[in-house]
Amino acid sequence: MTGGLRWRKSTYSGGGDGDTCVEIAPLPARIAVRDSKVPARAVLTFPTPAFAAFLAYLEGPRPTRGAGVRGAFGAEGPAWPV
Repeated sequence: MTGGLRWRKSTYSGGGDGDTCVEIAPLPARIAVRDSKVPARAVLTFPTPAFAAFLAYLEGPRPTRGAGVRGAFGAEGPAWPV
């Protein structure tokens, strides 16, 4: 599955060899994700809308400590099925 994909690393991939993060590659309707330290191992794929929601959550405001799942995702809960 990894052959022919255009993998890219995060700009936050740390120092050294820059191999301490994940890499992503776009597919027609999914996003492929792999560990940059062991790229020959398993690749996970996620539907593009679900991956976009995940990134939006990571970029959003941080929940307060002890807020629980509801507090972490807002009053309505997560934007995707859990």
